[in-house]
Amino acid sequence: MELKGILAISGEPGLYKMVKQSKNSIIVESITDGKRFPAYASAKISALEDIAIYTNDGDVQLGKVMRKIYEKEEGKATTVSHKADNKEIKAYFEQILPNYDQDRVYVSDMKRLLNWYNLLQTNNMLQLKDESAEEKTEAEQEEKTAE
Repeated sequence: MELKGILAISGEPGLYKMVKQSKNSIIVESITDGKRFPAYASAKISALEDIAIYTNDGDVQLGKVMRKIYEKEEGKATTVSHKADNKEIKAYFEQILPNYDQDRVYVSDMKRLLNWYNLLQTNNMLQLKDESAEEKTEAEQEEKTAE
């Protein structure tokens, strides 16, 4: 799942695409309405490609979790809304990622993930990459880090 350039900004609803970088901020564009504005260093900005979900076996990148949701839902929006009750969301998440760390992954994180997935799906921004190419890229990055 390709999440490059998609950002979440603390205190701002929705997701944003990075348009360009300026001297002391980055220009972002809302995925939902296309409005652009500067996001400054004081705002907590998270790139979706850098986010991972805790599991009992280590961390799983958000792109891989979204790929599992995409495959389960056959490319459509999730059958469970991010506004559903906590038990329903936990049950859904256990189907997607059965070995998630139940002590460190909160229901609020699951709701945020479902909301992000549906937002990206609604705006046709879920791009599947070939999984073998994705793994190859990760292996190359690990080799560069090791050097």
